[in-house]
Amino acid sequence: MLTSTAVRPVSFPRNAQPHSKPGHNGHAAADIIEFMGTVMPFARNAEIYGENEPADCLYKVVSGAVRTYKVLVDGRRQIGAFHLPGDVFGFETGDEHTFSAEAITDCKIAVVKRSAVTAVAARDNEVARQMWEITGRELRRVQEHVLLLVKSAQERVATFLLEMANRAASGAAVELAMSRQDIADYLGLTIETVSRTLSHLEKTAAIEVPTSRHIVLRNQSALNRLNS
Repeated sequence: MLTSTAVRPVSFPRNAQPHSKPGHNGHAAADIIEFMGTVMPFARNAEIYGENEPADCLYKVVSGAVRTYKVLVDGRRQIGAFHLPGDVFGFETGDEHTFSAEAITDCKIAVVKRSAVTAVAARDNEVARQMWEITGRELRRVQEHVLLLVKSAQERVATFLLEMANRAASGAAVELAMSRQDIADYLGLTIETVSRTLSHLEKTAAIEVPTSRHIVLRNQSALNRLNS
């Protein structure tokens, strides 16, 4: 949980050009969060923010991985998203967080006041445009996750593996930061179903599972057919 003193006050000069700062790679809005914010360490399983807490900051994963989740009334946990290095998270339509956020692994997270980013976006059209792009991308992920939950178990697992491979840009090899329980809670399945489905995909030569966290996509065409 962050307190109000955990994020330094941010002052950005009027004549500053955030998209021309060193290290710019074409993602001005994401870069500016790291440039303006405070990079903070979070240990594995540490809370970054909690459900119903004020949503007055934005966050960028510098290293590690983050999960956002909600505990349902029956005690089950539903993971809403996984955030990997470079991802910006913490967007809300209201004043409070609707999900909690935790570090999956030891993380470094850039934290900046939402009002500071909004002020820069008001002065810089490129930052404003890219903030809209980031927000739209997160909305698409939410929509895709909703659609994912109506698929079969095999389709859900195949879609998840393809998503992780695509986001990590790792080709056929996927190094998972999250546990089997995390995957199950993200896909709306039991951990037994996830393990059984991975074993089935391995037997059909669609994937190879050298270790529990390392998965090789041996037949992406077969996985894509399940994902369609």
